[in-house]
Amino acid sequence: MSLSAFDYLHDPRRNKGTSFTDAERDALGLRGLLPPRVTTQPEQQARVLDNFRQKSSPLEKYIYLISLMDRNEHLFYRMVMEHVEEIMPIIYTPTVGEACVKFGQIFRRPRGLYVTATDRGRVKRILQNWPERDIGMIVVTDGERILGLGDLGANGMGIPIGKLSLYTACAGVNPALCLPVTIDVGTNRAELRSDPLYLGLLQERVRGALYDELVEEFVLAVQEVFPGAVIQFEDFATENAIRLLARFRDRVCCFNDDIQGTAAVTLAGLLSAARITGEPITEQRVLFLGAGSAATGIADLIASAMARDGIALGEARTHCWFVDSHGLVVQSRRAELAEHKLPYAHDHAPAADLLAAIEALRPTAIVGVSAQPRTFTEPVVRAMARINARPIIFPLSNPTSKSECTAEEAYHWSEGRAVFASGSPFEPVPLGARTLLPGQGNNAYIFPGVGLGVIVSRATRVTDTMFYAAARTLATGVSQASLDSGLLYPRLRDIRQVSAAIAEAVAEVAYAEGLARAPRPADLTGEIQRHMYDATYPVYAEPGRV
Repeated sequence: MSLSAFDYLHDPRRNKGTSFTDAERDALGLRGLLPPRVTTQPEQQARVLDNFRQKSSPLEKYIYLISLMDRNEHLFYRMVMEHVEEIMPIIYTPTVGEACVKFGQIFRRPRGLYVTATDRGRVKRILQNWPERDIGMIVVTDGERILGLGDLGANGMGIPIGKLSLYTACAGVNPALCLPVTIDVGTNRAELRSDPLYLGLLQERVRGALYDELVEEFVLAVQEVFPGAVIQFEDFATENAIRLLARFRDRVCCFNDDIQGTAAVTLAGLLSAARITGEPITEQRVLFLGAGSAATGIADLIASAMARDGIALGEARTHCWFVDSHGLVVQSRRAELAEHKLPYAHDHAPAADLLAAIEALRPTAIVGVSAQPRTFTEPVVRAMARINARPIIFPLSNPTSKSECTAEEAYHWSEGRAVFASGSPFEPVPLGARTLLPGQGNNAYIFPGVGLGVIVSRATRVTDTMFYAAARTLATGVSQASLDSGLLYPRLRDIRQVSAAIAEAVAEVAYAEGLARAPRPADLTGEIQRHMYDATYPVYAEPGRV
């Protein structure tokens, strides 16, 4: 089928705007449909960057960038790739949280697919409505636990859209291979259901067998319509997140980023922190505030990492402790605990709160995954600093408004001795003659590279060994200079190189575990690079050949 001039101008994957050359304008019938001056992609980028920086708020910047993605994908991704440190906080955490809250208000154009509770029996037909067939990566949410903001229903679509944009910007996964999906089963927030701008189903959430049947139908339909696609479960509530991962991980190629991606980036942070504190991972005692799917997922990967270094798995689990809303998770509370907490219900006296648990357990690290802001209080941080020469403080809850403490608080209350990483970004902190650079334990360091490695190797499953390899690779990539400045992760500007290295490590695991359907190339590094998306404009017509 031949394409019209308007197809080229209005398809964001083909559109080059004023960068269509004279030869292309003649060959494609664009002459007169554009201003006469031909501009280069860098010139367009300078104009867009200037307009972006003039926007008055992060949300306005988000709207501007999403509009750019809707009309010119190459230019959007070129912008993100070359200014990732400035733009990532806009297209993902923390600004994406506000964008989800106001999703109906700022809605401009649909992106992705919506599968609803009313679509049982026809999910396959809905997936077939997507114009692409060669899908490599699907990010799906049911909107029940968006970041630390809770149940946002169909408004949660901003998360799959944002995650997939990072697959491309950070790891070079071609955007044509990416599909965001929201499974809309309703929302239990009455204020959303009564909001005239809300775009989802106006009903309470479907639970139980009907919910399970819909998710099962979706997963099976993906295998038929998009065989080989990786399914990333994102921002499901704890019970469903754990249950769905257990249900599907050995049946299809899937993973849960909140559980496994967060675990890998946290493990990488601890491995980097060990280089600062001088205490290996096997000597860490980690106390979690929060005991949901993310927390226990992190503990599982830490325990398996310790086991790889020679500690029995059962003993390794005793290095991980949890404080939930009822206090320290201990053996005497087993009857009331959810199943995912039971491996970490150790034999110990109760402790009422985080501070009491710190005094009793004397942990080397505290990890916040509670979505309860300012719960790493001054007494908590000072207690950690009294017990440890270099206390490890990881407030990981997103967005920034949910962080357990700020970088400034952690550094000042610990007299500059905290080894710090957070889930959302914080500005550098001046402290005496030094300026400390707080690291961000962003899952974007992990999931894009994992996805790329799985796509290149055409792995049939995503395993915990792959996430362990990703964490080790990420930690290895941190320079001593970065550690000296306070950073536990590579600089974001290097994230494409980091993601390529992770992709290679993940692919190697797929080949070693017999999970790869693609034959192992002689030059795996080169094969990874060949798969990475180039945001430079394609050439549609050569000068002199029209």
